[in-house]
Amino acid sequence: MAIATSTGIERSSVIISVFSTTPGIGKTIIAINLAAGLAKEGYRVCLADLDLQFGDVLNYLKLTSVNTVAGAQRALLDHPDKFHVRDFLISYSHEDVTFAILPAPLYIYDAYQTDVDLVTKIIGDLSYFDYVVIDLNSMFSALNLAMLDISTVINYVGVIDFLPALKNYKIGYDTLIRFDYAESKIRLVENRADSQKLIEGRDVERLLGEPFYHRLPNDYPSVNKSINSGQPLMFAAPDSRLTKSFAELAARYTNRAQEEPDAEIPMESGGFFNGIKKFFGF
Repeated sequence: MAIATSTGIERSSVIISVFSTTPGIGKTIIAINLAAGLAKEGYRVCLADLDLQFGDVLNYLKLTSVNTVAGAQRALLDHPDKFHVRDFLISYSHEDVTFAILPAPLYIYDAYQTDVDLVTKIIGDLSYFDYVVIDLNSMFSALNLAMLDISTVINYVGVIDFLPALKNYKIGYDTLIRFDYAESKIRLVENRADSQKLIEGRDVERLLGEPFYHRLPNDYPSVNKSINSGQPLMFAAPDSRLTKSFAELAARYTNRAQEEPDAEIPMESGGFFNGIKKFFGF
């Protein structure tokens, strides 16, 4: 996607927003491991933490920085002619994997000083990267909508373990469609897909009328290793099924995976799916 930077230069990058309508379901883990997977394949990657109040990217990777998106916004506002976004990036590097990070603000009150247009310009200045992965919070805020607008792909994440979660996921998906985002732009991703639950992914697909683009398996021990070590899963738990699944997701976004058409799922009602339809008033 070509994006006009604050210097007027257009460069091309792929922007992947990691978004959900439910907090605490692993968006940041997904964003970090997606960024690491893309970097592993040799691409220039920047991970922008735009969960402005409670961004956790630096905490998960055990990094610190005084430079944040809030500081970048102030610099762009005060001295637009001298602004360089690279001055506000920090680097994660381990073995053969390196990617840049635009950190979230250090203080919650900075989140309330956000100027959507300025942040959009800042993200535009990241377009010299091959991929920009944006970790968003779980709301339809003005900033989030602006980021979804400029995204190449919306990685819409859900953990569908009980009916209220399914309701939130469906409302969020319907809202994205009402905002005229193309269905091809929205990639449905189920996290903890194989955990024990009453609601099956197949039921969700029937309800939404769309297949999941990718399913990530449940693996709390490997995720805990990753968080405790401050390393992406490819280093903390290289043999994990979840690690492999993230590699497959990154490969799909770089068109290096062999795409297979999703099997059509019968839309017949009955059983638990029939109960779900009644819950939603169908």
